Amino acid sequence: MDSNKEKEFYDTLKERLEKTSTFPTTYLYKFIVPTAGTGVKEIESAFDDTEAIVINKLSKNGKFTSVSISLPLDSADAIIAYYKKVATVEGLISL
Repeated sequence: MDSNKEKEFYDTLKERLEKTSTFPTTYLYKFIVPTAGTGVKEIESAFDDTEAIVINKLSKNGKFTSVSISLPLDSADAIIAYYKKVATVEGLISL
């Protein structure tokens, strides 16, 4: 994603989060990554030293893992910061 599109994406996300959430809130992140490789570990490590509740689930054929992370946060900016933290994980799909 080029920097202008990325900025526009995160600006829009922030606007939507601020309209639909009351802070502080518990936010649910949902990611899908290939099971092979380091993606699951990279995502989990981005939330180390937090109160995050992490649930991993293998797909039916085992090729992908869904990672659900529930975390109390104080602002839309805090939510976006974690999306940016994991954005470089190879094969990541954010839901």
